[in-house]
Amino acid sequence: MVPIGGEFEFGIATRHQQVSENELVTKSSEVAEAMRTIERAYLIGVEGTTEILLIRHGEAYKTVPGDEDPALSAVGRKQVQRLAMRIRRLKIDAVYSSPLKRARETALAITDDVLVEQRLAEAETKLNSKSHLEVTEPSETIIHRMKGAVDDAIDRHAGGRIAMIGHGFAIKYYLCYVMRLDFSHLRIYPYFTGISTVRAKGERRMVGSLADVAHLEQ
Repeated sequence: MVPIGGEFEFGIATRHQQVSENELVTKSSEVAEAMRTIERAYLIGVEGTTEILLIRHGEAYKTVPGDEDPALSAVGRKQVQRLAMRIRRLKIDAVYSSPLKRARETALAITDDVLVEQRLAEAETKLNSKSHLEVTEPSETIIHRMKGAVDDAIDRHAGGRIAMIGHGFAIKYYLCYVMRLDFSHLRIYPYFTGISTVRAKGERRMVGSLADVAHLEQ
């Protein structure tokens, strides 16, 4: 008779432990592959994917009141300096900008080689009776021109990384289009110099980040 706790019992425990460890390794491998599948579905680390950085311009509303095309304020110039330090660490194949002054100045802080894209302009708005901004341009029109601007840039720089400097409403409408959300359902508004990332390959579009302003943190 083998005493309890002796060699026989120990041998059984060891074999059970080996089986459990083998099962754990197998499950870990399966989980790792499942995670890679999810990443590929969202175009993370997929060869040939184009990355688009949709960036809102720096602060511009502390300048002369009433200016329909204001330049960056002193605060805005500091913001874009921080943005530029961050973006310059990346390999950027092209920088596009809305034709409006605040966007062009933001883009020029990153590079002198800026491509002006008319379709990146801000959505048309007006002040309502409560002094709130109201978007008057049809959402379909905003999305159509933003999609056209992004798609054309992707065709020119397929597999690369593009920075596109634009405006809060127009960027949000495009992001909602990609995410298949109603504008009112996306409870976020890009802050000044906020970076939203879209990955693209073929007809597929995936959002990677929203309104990232880590470069502004003290």
